[in-house]
Amino acid sequence: MSNNNSNTNGSVSMGQKIAFGLGMLANQMFPAALGIFMVVLVQNLGFPAWMWGILFFLPRIFDAFIDPIMGFISDNTRSRWGRRRHYVFIGAIIMGISFVSMWQLYKENGVQYNFIFFLLWSFIFYLGLTIFSVPYVAMGYEMSDDFHERTSIMAISQWIGQWAWVIAPWFWVIMYDPNWFPNANSIDPLNPDADTALATRTLAIWVGVICMLLAMVPALFIKSKSTKDETSFSPLTFKAIGGSFKEILKSFKEAFSNKPFTKLCISTFLIFNAFNTVAGFTFFIVVYYLFNGSPADAGIWPTLFGCVGALATTFIVIPIVAYISKKMGKKNAFLLCQGISVFGYILLWFLFIPGKPYMFLFALPFFSFGIGSLFTLMMSMTADVCDMDELTSGKRREGIFGAIYWWMVKFGFAIAGLLTGVIMSAVGFDPNVSVQADGAVTGLRLFFSGIPILGTLIAMWIMRNYDLTEDKAKEIKEQLVISRGDQAAK
Repeated sequence: MSNNNSNTNGSVSMGQKIAFGLGMLANQMFPAALGIFMVVLVQNLGFPAWMWGILFFLPRIFDAFIDPIMGFISDNTRSRWGRRRHYVFIGAIIMGISFVSMWQLYKENGVQYNFIFFLLWSFIFYLGLTIFSVPYVAMGYEMSDDFHERTSIMAISQWIGQWAWVIAPWFWVIMYDPNWFPNANSIDPLNPDADTALATRTLAIWVGVICMLLAMVPALFIKSKSTKDETSFSPLTFKAIGGSFKEILKSFKEAFSNKPFTKLCISTFLIFNAFNTVAGFTFFIVVYYLFNGSPADAGIWPTLFGCVGALATTFIVIPIVAYISKKMGKKNAFLLCQGISVFGYILLWFLFIPGKPYMFLFALPFFSFGIGSLFTLMMSMTADVCDMDELTSGKRREGIFGAIYWWMVKFGFAIAGLLTGVIMSAVGFDPNVSVQADGAVTGLRLFFSGIPILGTLIAMWIMRNYDLTEDKAKEIKEQLVISRGDQAAK
């Protein structure tokens, strides 16, 4: 099996890394903006909680279900443009158009109409996201076959992508600023008279168009070799794709028989989705615990939590992760960074201090090591796993392995959304009232620190004996060079 896409020289130019990173900015800006805009569905358009839950859950389950299919298609595509680029380009267009369309909601159309309208466009958006993201992530895996260069690629892409989380929180400020949108007549997102639908419709156009263009950059500028004459790929007929379910299930089984890959998937599932389960509590903790339930008094402090945390990830965490992974190895860097994040979550319990909101800023650099290091290291390690898989299977399956990895992430993300509502109900917190029941806010704070700490500690225990080291990766690389040479000679 020839490796048609990996850079066998190892090094990748900075221009190629930046091109890949701009795709990551789009890949992260869409969900970042989505999380901000979703409040409009509940607060301004009158969607009941069960509708919000369905809109959160069903499209993401659909997305997770079709990821492996897209991985199979991408891995087996014969094309003059290689296996990935045209899918990335097409997916970018679908994402951009559907994102703009799904937010063109008007209160006068009624809840039921808006619900169906948004749900249908959500399915189209997530279809585009899958068509884009699965081949896009696989492109990153195959850009280099060098152990440390892979970390550098992912570090730069995550550095650029993190700007989505710096920018997106400021949409709150824009949406509720009457200088931008005069009919948004209150800075209080709990005020039902504040019409933010116009702001969301307008911002969605800017986000959709700009992110669509950014998502096209990897397709246009990242190099790939033609696979037009590749003979080892499975045929991409409707019959073959339909029959691919059997091969996909086989690939799932083979992927999870790969112990290092299983550890990466489970650890990511625990850390990322423990974080997402409680991430939505930040706004409520800041408003109700630090400012006695007054969003007006809270001002931009909820925005600063997300923005400063993302800036800490961008300028502190990612450069440190890229450096220490070279010095102590990827596994040890992972364990150290996650340990720091546990310390950060503990600090947040003590540094949320009523009357002194600035104190929580001191915890954010430590807290940010968790998610900030996660995908930089895990995506780099998944690329190493793809080499291990090729050595045993004879196939390059970045698309399938990337799809399976992100299937775990996306499925868990959907579950996290449901758990968020369950926890809020369990502690008696009601986001639509200004005075909360006794113990409700304390309950949110306990879960806010406790669930990520528990998930992170379990993930660290799972990764303690991860054994795909640099030496082993180099040995696999040498064996692949010999194997590819033998197959090319036949």
